[in-house]
Amino acid sequence: MKTQPIGGVVLAGGSTDVAGAMRWLLRRANGGDVVIIRASGSDGYNAYLYSQLGERVNSVETLLVNTRELASHPDIVRKVRQAEAIFFAGGDQANYINFYQKTPLIDAVNDRIRDGVVLGGTSAGCAILGQLYFSAKEGSVTSEEALADPFDKRVTIGSRDFLMHPLLANILTDQHYTARNRQGRHLVFLARARADWNVGARGIGVDEKTAVCVSPDGTALVFGQGNAYFLTPASAKPERLQTGQPLTWHGTGQAVHITVVPGSATGAAGFNVETFRGVDSLKTEYWSVENGVFKTAPAH
Repeated sequence: MKTQPIGGVVLAGGSTDVAGAMRWLLRRANGGDVVIIRASGSDGYNAYLYSQLGERVNSVETLLVNTRELASHPDIVRKVRQAEAIFFAGGDQANYINFYQKTPLIDAVNDRIRDGVVLGGTSAGCAILGQLYFSAKEGSVTSEEALADPFDKRVTIGSRDFLMHPLLANILTDQHYTARNRQGRHLVFLARARADWNVGARGIGVDEKTAVCVSPDGTALVFGQGNAYFLTPASAKPERLQTGQPLTWHGTGQAVHITVVPGSATGAAGFNVETFRGVDSLKTEYWSVENGVFKTAPAH
């Protein structure tokens, strides 16, 4: 009898994997088959997920898919279609886009998403999970660079042409969040999503050694040592969003509303990704940008 996965999404911020979040992923595979997809690297996840975390699954297999030809290979596509959990490893998200976009592999992943597979990714693998995403096709971009020119050629945003998880329909993720000072560029990504696609995008930023696990009903648990940041634009649109000009998205200092959820070993609750609201006890603040300068203010 075919195993029915329990579904959900794991958004991991990179660096060391978070054991609690990976156990959550394995449990939601419901004893089925786990497939790791990566465009570089080796098979270190196999033993870690199969035997070291203490959760029973039928199998764990790493698929190294580093060409478009392999992304169309029938054996690889078949293994993806048989998986109950699919997890994208770290690396360079541009490789995932370049190698997998509009291939049978992504068609298979999206079919499995519709069937209720549990989906996850870390670092670059997390960057591609939203229906809106930063592709890094022209290389990475720092917050300073993006804020100085939101139309810098490296600010490359994709929309609804890759993975199509319904929980992440209007969500754009970013990772290694505090360690690499990515808050400012995340605001640029949201501003560009509105300008380019007319989408009222929201953001989920995840610190290193931290992961957000989202159940199909939107309930989020944050595991790990850092924080997760949930971004909701509060001001309709940036005051200045022009090629070659620093971003201004001020909204009287309240351009984007932030809910901060600190991780824990057992998973901190309190935020729902479906409603995009948190409980009153969570820390909240506002972020804004004035002439390319990123600013924070407490929410009252």
